[in-house]
Amino acid sequence: MFDYAGLEALAAVLREGSFERAARKLHLTPSAVSQRIKQLEERAGQVLVLRGTPCTGTEAGQRLCLHVEQVALLENELRRANPALLQGGHATAPTLKLAVNADSLSTWFMDAMAAFTAGGNELLDIRIDDQEHTAQRIKEGDVLAAVTASGASIAGCNTWPLGSVRYVAAASPAFVAQHLGAGVTPEAMAHAPMMTFDRKDRLQEQWLQQQGLAARRHPPKHFLPSNDGFVRGCEAGMGWGMHPTALIQRQLDAGTLVELLPGTGMDMPLYWVHARSVQAGLERLTQCVVAAARAWLPPGEPG
Repeated sequence: MFDYAGLEALAAVLREGSFERAARKLHLTPSAVSQRIKQLEERAGQVLVLRGTPCTGTEAGQRLCLHVEQVALLENELRRANPALLQGGHATAPTLKLAVNADSLSTWFMDAMAAFTAGGNELLDIRIDDQEHTAQRIKEGDVLAAVTASGASIAGCNTWPLGSVRYVAAASPAFVAQHLGAGVTPEAMAHAPMMTFDRKDRLQEQWLQQQGLAARRHPPKHFLPSNDGFVRGCEAGMGWGMHPTALIQRQLDAGTLVELLPGTGMDMPLYWVHARSVQAGLERLTQCVVAAARAWLPPGEPG
């Protein structure tokens, strides 16, 4: 049998990032939390928590933390369906760790979260990551579910196609006049400043490759990890970037942003992936995610 007092302490430390904050969350002393972790590590025969600022989990520690969250989710569903079975039990609302890309979070996924939280007591812990990397979060046991661009099968998980997001290359009219006045050519694009969300963002390079505009010289880059800042930076003439049309339709209609090459958008497929072990506990969330995606994204399974 697992030591659930120790597992609860482990989950609190990894979630809160320190023994002190975990102790306050559990209404214990930091030494009591430390002792529970020590006993759990002794029983497991390995280190589970990497002490630091913040504290992080080893691979085994993360897996055990995910197990605790799965148990809490299943108990919550059991309590909702049969309240008498768990009378007097621990009634803390479960926290669901999800990985979502920033563009989805700024558009359609907010509707999914609102619908889900309105119908239950579950709490959400959102991890923002590039859509090309969110699936790895599930493989590593860091999250229970994710919005991802990969439809590849993941062991122990269910995958649901959601649709596609249309991205367009856009910049301000002033930027186009200054940097691309003679035409959108490989030479011009090699010198035109490019907006990049973070070091994982490859959308701009992918578009340049697709359009035959990639040059040997890497274009100058601005790194701006904020959806609002990314759009405003392009409007202000800092650079060009790839934007979801759902996020910048108002700017396109107003003319504060214009497509560099109209009709050359990129369709990014999106999928919802969740751990099969908590399928029942995530059924309502999955319904909310699929419904929100259906309202925002083009229908049909992406290719």
